[in-house]
Amino acid sequence: MIRTVGVLVLAAALAGCAPARAPSEDPPAGPSAVPLVAAGFPPTAAEARMRLAALTVAWGRNWQTYERSAFGDGWSDETDAPGGRNGCDTRDDVLRRDLAEVRLGDRNSCVVLSGVLHDPYSGKRLPHSYRKPSEIQTDHVVALGAAWRAGAWAWTPARRLAFANDLDVLLATDKQTNQEKSSKTPDKWKPPRTAYWCEYGRRWTGIKAKYGLTVSPPEKEAVRELLATCG
Repeated sequence: MIRTVGVLVLAAALAGCAPARAPSEDPPAGPSAVPLVAAGFPPTAAEARMRLAALTVAWGRNWQTYERSAFGDGWSDETDAPGGRNGCDTRDDVLRRDLAEVRLGDRNSCVVLSGVLHDPYSGKRLPHSYRKPSEIQTDHVVALGAAWRAGAWAWTPARRLAFANDLDVLLATDKQTNQEKSSKTPDKWKPPRTAYWCEYGRRWTGIKAKYGLTVSPPEKEAVRELLATCG
């Protein structure tokens, strides 16, 4: 048997190729090596304060023309935003990043079979199971409607698609809390868990600065109050 294997390996080498990989050695389907956490995001409190001061202050526009479809038809991996083009659905990327105790699929490691979310907005502990209804939703921190009013109405479809699937813009959150938030800006809604106010302000400001979105006067004041909790 040893002699036979040796002959086969030698024959493969002489033919200019490596021995065939056994089926059990095939790598499982899964994400490519694309980081799920962008370097430098969210900005520090000091950086966020500087970026907030530099944002253009203006009242929202064209709110009546907003349509969800303007940001693409659901989740897409085909963008150059953080997490894009890594072979995984955007929602799966968010779950893999934000959940604890994660168990991934054997055949497709993009898929989160189970895990636990410690909701940043409410503090709730929410279990996730791939085959059961979930109380976890994926929230756009700066909601698509809020982004539209703040300047996204003038963007190209490609830029809106990138925004909608940018992992920096997204968080896994409690379904009920996310629905209460809707497309409200911080002057209308803040996370009920006050311990998260600092990071929420940092994320909000980071997103607005990254995409060159405007901020309304009351919104700017509310974000300044969020950042004041950072110490």
